[in-house]
Amino acid sequence: MGIVNRVTDLIQANLVSALDKAENPQKLLNLLIQQMQQALDECRATAAVILCEEKALKREQTQKQACIDNWQTKAEIAVSKGRDDLAAAALKEKQRVAIELTAITPELSKLSDSLTKLQDDAQRLQTKLTEAKAKQASLEQVHNVLDARVRVNHQLNSDKVAHALSRFDVIERRVESIESQVDAYDITKATNTTAEQIDMLVKDEALEQELAALKTKVKQTA
Repeated sequence: MGIVNRVTDLIQANLVSALDKAENPQKLLNLLIQQMQQALDECRATAAVILCEEKALKREQTQKQACIDNWQTKAEIAVSKGRDDLAAAALKEKQRVAIELTAITPELSKLSDSLTKLQDDAQRLQTKLTEAKAKQASLEQVHNVLDARVRVNHQLNSDKVAHALSRFDVIERRVESIESQVDAYDITKATNTTAEQIDMLVKDEALEQELAALKTKVKQTA
């Protein structure tokens, strides 16, 4: 298949529809991008060849025009010297070269048209390639996100995570036990302090009663 047909097929390809139908969109997209890049490179190479041919024809055109002018000059010289036979021969060569020069014009026109179409196709193909690469980046981003989610889910469901959570529960229960012991100690300490204070009050009251009895006894003795 020629470069023109391949480029046309790639440009007209419905990228979104092709990806929707593909079993592996990312693989297909990578293949399409590779084909587009190759076609674009061939477009540029073909354009370079056409430019070279165009320059060669223009150079030949200039040379033939110079040749026509030269034969015209020779014909004039021959006429001035009375050599009509040489003048006729010169004019005949002039006509031959003029025919060859005339044939160059349509060739240049074809090359110009081909180059214009090739440049237009290359531009459209470049746009298509840019679109495909943007889609490729988008698919890679989605793939990376999904891959990250799979890794996270795997880690969350792994035995290591379960073991770590179990150890955390054990440590948490130990901390709560220690806190409970501290709270119980504080309550007990407060209770003991209250009891001690009550005992002191009882002891003070007994001492006062004993002191009062002693004072009464002393007064009775006196």
